[in-house]
Amino acid sequence: NTVFVQSHVPAHAQLAWILDCYTQFGEASRMTQFKDKSEKHPDNVNVGLFAYPVLMAADILLYQTDFVPIGIDQKQHLEITRNIVDRFNGLYGNTFKLPEPFIGKSGAKIMSLQEPNKKMSKSDTNPKAFISVLDDDNTIMKKIKSTDSEARVYKKDGKDGVNNLMGIYSCCTGKTDEEIEKEFDGKGYGDFKNAVGEAVCDELRPLREEYNRLISDKAYLAECMKEGAEKASYTAERTLKKAMKKVGFLQI
Repeated sequence: NTVFVQSHVPAHAQLAWILDCYTQFGEASRMTQFKDKSEKHPDNVNVGLFAYPVLMAADILLYQTDFVPIGIDQKQHLEITRNIVDRFNGLYGNTFKLPEPFIGKSGAKIMSLQEPNKKMSKSDTNPKAFISVLDDDNTIMKKIKSTDSEARVYKKDGKDGVNNLMGIYSCCTGKTDEEIEKEFDGKGYGDFKNAVGEAVCDELRPLREEYNRLISDKAYLAECMKEGAEKASYTAERTLKKAMKKVGFLQI
């Protein structure tokens, strides 16, 4: 894997500006996340927020990407990326690959623990509503246990809370809804919450421990960032130069 800091590869911002010129105002203004965040922060509806999906398009297209692993809430952003590709390639010939979404069968959209009718977000003002990758085991268990309870564990429309926990449990264990329903048939909802919490802890614990080991090794991280930026820049610059040549930038 090539791991790098986005701002260490200037080609992302450079291609984003070019792609801005091939993105229609109307299609950008229809982006759900832009509308939602504009409503939540009406005093700070800035151009960067409006154009962010185009920067995401540059992130994808610089590397001639075949598939993009996303959740359902990001599908609209990939659709606008594909629109930009169709428009640009239609004008200038084959320049960018047309990326396809890769959406997992489970966990495509994780919902808030406290308001399971809306998606989980790390920017939620209620810290009990989301699980952080770096939360410790005790914190994770408390957050899972603070969710609403149901009479029994089964998948059903309108049962947003249990559906969400079943989805999380499925992601961590690989079990199907039918297997989960069978596992907890006749058991209390508290047993189910405990199992979900333990599964999430088991899933995130290795990540947290590895993070804690690596974050203190500043020299290693700096070297990783340097190598990653150099490797990413090599690929990104080739695509950027190709696009710049197609639209008529003077080449040095």
